[in-house]
Amino acid sequence: MTRSTSTSRRQVFRGKVLDVGLETVELPNGRTAELEIIRHPGGAAAVALDPAGRVCLLHQFRHAAGGWLWELPAGKIDPGEEPFATARRELAEEAGVEAAGWMDLGRLNSSPGVFTEVIYLYLARELRPAPQEHDAHEVIEIHWVPFQQALDWCMDGTITDAKTLIGLFRAARLLSDPAGPEAQQPATA
Repeated sequence: MTRSTSTSRRQVFRGKVLDVGLETVELPNGRTAELEIIRHPGGAAAVALDPAGRVCLLHQFRHAAGGWLWELPAGKIDPGEEPFATARRELAEEAGVEAAGWMDLGRLNSSPGVFTEVIYLYLARELRPAPQEHDAHEVIEIHWVPFQQALDWCMDGTITDAKTLIGLFRAARLLSDPAGPEAQQPATA
């Protein structure tokens, strides 16, 4: 893959999560451009399925989105943490479950025109209770929704969160594979 080369960067803002800057880059076509780039450590999300075929969805208040969203359990990758460890941690903290069976569902770029954020997706099964611990800024309701209903919500616009849409559709594809999900490589730390 051909990459661009950053020749300079001027930091505009640095917060707890985001680092916003103006970057001068040399593009693969030889041209130079100044781009507004937001650096983000990335995240991970889990499509957690119970034996009854229900998926864990969080009904979470998101100020930036203007209200309540349906989302998968997910969170930011902490410094030095691997994405799979983030998915396991967030599933326990937000949904109160841990999983013995994990499958890799790939990754996605949330908004590649301005964000460096990459989100890693996993299918989690063989669930058991775990200690739950929401952050003070999280307003979350935990719901276990029939998987087909969640897919219907993806199609009718009830679910609008990109990582949740992609995670659910990728899980559906994996689960419908004639070889079965067992033919896929399990996720490992």
